[in-house]
Amino acid sequence: MLKINIPETDKKRVVIVGGGFAGLSLARKLIKKKQYQVVLIDKNNYHQFQPLFYQVAMAGLEPSSIVFPFRKIFQNEKDIHIRVTEVEEIQTEKNCLITPLGICKYDYLVLATGAVTNYFGNEVIAANSISMKSVSEALYLRNQIFEDYEKAISSTDYDERQEYIDIVIVGGGPTGVEVAGALADMKKFVLTKDYPELDIREVDIWLIQGNPELLTGMSENASEKAKLYLEKLGVNVVLNTRVIDYDGKFITLENGKTIPTKKVIWAAGVTGNFMKGFPQSAWASGNRLKTNAFHQVEGFSNIFAIGDLAFTTEEKYPKGHPQVAQVAIQQAKNLGNNLQCLASGKQFSPFSYRDLGSMATIGRNKAVADFPGMKLQGWLAWVTWLFVHLFQILGAKNKLFVFMNWVWNYITYDQPLRLIIKPKQQNK
Repeated sequence: MLKINIPETDKKRVVIVGGGFAGLSLARKLIKKKQYQVVLIDKNNYHQFQPLFYQVAMAGLEPSSIVFPFRKIFQNEKDIHIRVTEVEEIQTEKNCLITPLGICKYDYLVLATGAVTNYFGNEVIAANSISMKSVSEALYLRNQIFEDYEKAISSTDYDERQEYIDIVIVGGGPTGVEVAGALADMKKFVLTKDYPELDIREVDIWLIQGNPELLTGMSENASEKAKLYLEKLGVNVVLNTRVIDYDGKFITLENGKTIPTKKVIWAAGVTGNFMKGFPQSAWASGNRLKTNAFHQVEGFSNIFAIGDLAFTTEEKYPKGHPQVAQVAIQQAKNLGNNLQCLASGKQFSPFSYRDLGSMATIGRNKAVADFPGMKLQGWLAWVTWLFVHLFQILGAKNKLFVFMNWVWNYITYDQPLRLIIKPKQQNK
């Protein structure tokens, strides 16, 4: 197999696999110091802002507002090379990656491939439900929602209509709670305008959570408040109940209850992206690579893992750090500093996660936020959530477009992007 065409240089090469929060943050930090040649590998040519996927799915934002091309970010930099491909295997003994484009050699390898949806081994649920781990999946969900509403208004059969208009969200973490709240707002403010023939009382939104509370990991007060907000919005919240099957028409709960629906949004957990080439001993539960306090993968001095893929423990986090963006960004910063220390012969610094807080929005004017020493609910938490996420989006243009959409939606009680856009089927 031929090598990927990457210019040779006298600088050591750092290959970063994954351009999410962790990988992109690290690449930007390394490029500033110009100590290394950096190769960024991702299956897409853009960075995706995952916290707002659900707003794309609910027709509140254009997908282009929450993605940003890698080449635009690094267009004036000479020591970074972007390759759009996937890693099929890591040959650790040869310090190289096998990709469909060819072989990529590395001096230092950083794995930041993140996580994928965890279906807990249930292939039937995986085949029939919808996840939201990419902007393309968010667009697919948007299409499905509005296609099914179009079918529902033409159906004279009540049971068939329920399958089209009822939606079940599985998983009561931030994603599930935010999707449920956004759907409830859509039901209240949008469906009555667009589908006056539809009896809005027939539309049921279900949120199924396997744990006894929502937003596990946040405060008890935040969990209770989120449940209260959702129930006031008309969401049917079911706690401490697992989903055991979904055949594409009926979802089955462990208590035997079934719910008819053609749309199940699966937000019940994540698992690390498995990478071929490591011994079984390097993997922890949840398909996460075991790493030390310096982010080195167990058994390897020149291979690192950060973000959702990394399993690092410390006294406060004996089961590993939470798989959230702040962990990824802080790990990238620490690893960037350590790689700079490596280039100048200095010692590594161990990583310690500083929890800056957790937030979740639950529809219009409602959110919960847990910050160190302070807890917020309601409108103030909602405004805080908006501005925190707005300033994390890449690009001034994207920030402006997102802000304008939010203002428009707030003033008009209307989401302007209710479009069904299907990709053209290509003949093969």
